[in-house]
Amino acid sequence: MHPDLIDLGFLHLKTYGACMAVGFILCWTLIERLSGRKDLSNFILSLMLSGVVGSRIAYVIEHWQSEFAARPLDVVRVDQGGLMFYGGLILSVVVFFAWCRWKKESPLALADLFCTVIPLGHACGRIGCFFYGCCYGRDSDAWCAVVFPKFSPSWYEHGQRMVSVLPTQLFEAAALLVLFAVLLALYLRFRRGTCAAYLIGYGVIRFCLEFARGDPRAAFWGLSIGQVISIGLILAGLALLWRSAHSK
Repeated sequence: MHPDLIDLGFLHLKTYGACMAVGFILCWTLIERLSGRKDLSNFILSLMLSGVVGSRIAYVIEHWQSEFAARPLDVVRVDQGGLMFYGGLILSVVVFFAWCRWKKESPLALADLFCTVIPLGHACGRIGCFFYGCCYGRDSDAWCAVVFPKFSPSWYEHGQRMVSVLPTQLFEAAALLVLFAVLLALYLRFRRGTCAAYLIGYGVIRFCLEFARGDPRAAFWGLSIGQVISIGLILAGLALLWRSAHSK
């Protein structure tokens, strides 16, 4: 855990925020190179901002009582971590379709483009989660388990004790990089189909990894909120595949 990348008093840069910035820049650059378009800058920026806002709103809603009820001003401290990816994805999708309707763009063509690079940026964010110490896994004595230090989220949640837990942030980051490599190869060859592949691929990854998570999360029907949304993503991806197969 290394939450502070630079701390010089007058200059304070959080590792989590730096990882997010790297992810945004990589995605922005790749989208422009893959599409050959320079007119998407405002659109990309809007999606990135909506992703951060949506992620924060979802995290605050789920952790209001445990983290924000006594310190409501901390709601705006995004630099300290505390984002829920699915919240950002949902708000970004709303902004995405609104923009496509306004500009009369093909939603599916742009979705294939953007979904190709999303896992890369997401992987950078998960690495930031590891450095901050959030989104940790279950207690474990496995060879790969890690112990987060004092004042980390794990330390607080374990009654101010340092306990070895699974580094699920790194597991997800590795899986996302593999997914990105697959989607990039698929997009470069066919220029289509990556949106459905992403929805199914990430849905499966997240659903499985949720079983290894140890941080407090809301439950629904015996599953975590992340797993419920993952099922929705998988079904949406399968629906896209069915539509593509029957539209030829």
